[in-house]
Amino acid sequence: MIRYLTTDCLPQLARRLAPLLGLVLLTTLVACTRVPEGLQPVTGFDVNRYLGTWYEIARLDHSFERGLQNVSAEYTLKPDGDIAVLNRGYNTEERRWEEEEGNARFVGDPHVGSLKVSFFGPFYGGYHVLALDHDYRYAMLTGPSRKYLWILSRQETLPEDVLQGLLHQAKVWGFDTDKIIRVSHAPPAEAASPVGATVPTAPTQPAPSPAPAPAKP
Repeated sequence: MIRYLTTDCLPQLARRLAPLLGLVLLTTLVACTRVPEGLQPVTGFDVNRYLGTWYEIARLDHSFERGLQNVSAEYTLKPDGDIAVLNRGYNTEERRWEEEEGNARFVGDPHVGSLKVSFFGPFYGGYHVLALDHDYRYAMLTGPSRKYLWILSRQETLPEDVLQGLLHQAKVWGFDTDKIIRVSHAPPAEAASPVGATVPTAPTQPAPSPAPAPAKP
């Protein structure tokens, strides 16, 4: 889900590393983890309640998730206090499941929903929770700019009135909600068998032998 760092921030970093390695590395990484201007992550955040599985309900489209449906994220607390991230989605074009493992940690105060997540070594991208249900049933989050928006739910569906309320708030905050796409969680028919796999068929039963003719008197 949050894999934009390798496609957005890292190319910028690679182009600039040569002339000013230390300064550019610092400024680029800060830019990738910052909260978009004018937005505020939720406070009173409880990481233990946030752990577990979330389902992606809607998102702003990007190349790194294009064509993926049935997207979910699983968060697990690690002994060192970091959070293990496992993103999973079904590629409808290639007809296969994709998984991505990452690592997340708080940017500062662990009671503020502002984290950074990495899927590529030491390079992190922002993960900022902007709205969170009191019972942790749904959440809305962004990355380092308003180009990124995700709506997550503990269930594979979200009541339409709740979704519309979140989208309205996102629009007020300056997100281009006209470009939001909804994520399907209908079971993909191809998911049971990988591409190219032979689907087993039921064994053929031999035809029954004809009944013997009755004996003549």
